[in-house]
Amino acid sequence: MASTLLEMTRAAHEEVERLERLIVKDLQKGLPITSKDRLFQGHRLRNMIDTITSTTEKLIETYQDNDDAMKEEIAELGTNVFGGFYGRLKEIREYHRKHPAAAGVVDVNVEYEELPVIEFTGEEDFGRCLDLHELYNQYVNLKLGEPIEYSAYLDVFPQTQNIPCKLKLTRQYREYMENLLEYLIYFFQRTEPLQDLDRIFAKVVSEFELQGDEMYFGRRSLKDIGLMEAKMKKLCDLLSQTIEQTKQNLVKKQALTFEEMERDREEEEKQVDTESDDEEQEIYNPLKLPMGWDGKPIPFWLYKLHGLGREFKCEICGDYSYWGRKAFERHFQESRHQNGMRRLNIPSTKSFNEITSIQEAQALWKHIQEQQGQNNWHQDLEEFEDRDGNIYNKRTFTDLQRQGLI
Repeated sequence: MASTLLEMTRAAHEEVERLERLIVKDLQKGLPITSKDRLFQGHRLRNMIDTITSTTEKLIETYQDNDDAMKEEIAELGTNVFGGFYGRLKEIREYHRKHPAAAGVVDVNVEYEELPVIEFTGEEDFGRCLDLHELYNQYVNLKLGEPIEYSAYLDVFPQTQNIPCKLKLTRQYREYMENLLEYLIYFFQRTEPLQDLDRIFAKVVSEFELQGDEMYFGRRSLKDIGLMEAKMKKLCDLLSQTIEQTKQNLVKKQALTFEEMERDREEEEKQVDTESDDEEQEIYNPLKLPMGWDGKPIPFWLYKLHGLGREFKCEICGDYSYWGRKAFERHFQESRHQNGMRRLNIPSTKSFNEITSIQEAQALWKHIQEQQGQNNWHQDLEEFEDRDGNIYNKRTFTDLQRQGLI
């Protein structure tokens, strides 16, 4: 045992380092999408942290060397070098034969194999809701007044200030408060495994001590009850969203059948899984192809067919680029080009299609005016096209649009 102590210490350090790297690797992946995956990640990290803590405590005991075992083994390293070397080599081989897992090297690519086991009741819905039915029955048996429904109990159970002190001193109320606090602690540990509950309760106790000495002077039993109530209210604050979700789930259960609720739950899980898959999938687009309606690059043959690799610039639109012949032809009827023509005081008609230069547009408009003998631009000369390809002047197009006919 003593001769393998250094090897056991080395293996413990190696295990701590491996777990630390796995924790960093797990956190670098980012926050999981689904609540179930977040819960598994939290418990996985909690288990690794607990393993590191327990291993570190054993290392501290080893380095304290209360039985001088470490000291003896280190002293043997300097005496009988050759004879001790082969003896220690034999014992190290024997140790690794009995502990084959300790022979490996730290590999950060090996995932944490231990799967967390999390137990929830059907009512808790994998940590989304509370299951307070047994505590509700205890509360009703306390006979604080008129019997209330379970839905009303979810609203009043954190509110203990209105309960008479005489009733709080009874054995039934103490058992009820102990059971309620025990359940909330157990539920919080299952749903929030990375939270330090001892630190949270230490702060609650310190704040309670400042007020409790004056409120419960000379009444030890009532002070103990008050401390349990303070811890319970703190947990209710931390679980406020879960309590609200429990109320909403109760209302839904009263309105839907079991089959309908199961169907809704399956649809929500499928939707979340689909969204997470879409977000995690990287789009491979080395040719910088345009995106289609499905958010993926269009096929290259379609890209070539529509001539989307050809660029058309329009000076009237402020040197805006249009990719592909179809987009270029369509832009003459769009608002950007029509506004540009309007700024030039030129009607946007079919006569000016295919013209993108300001100088050419002005020259053509001057030529048209000379042919028609007109010197002013009439608004009615501006043409508009509907979805079916029909051409109207501005006045007719506006009238039909107001009537909802186009």
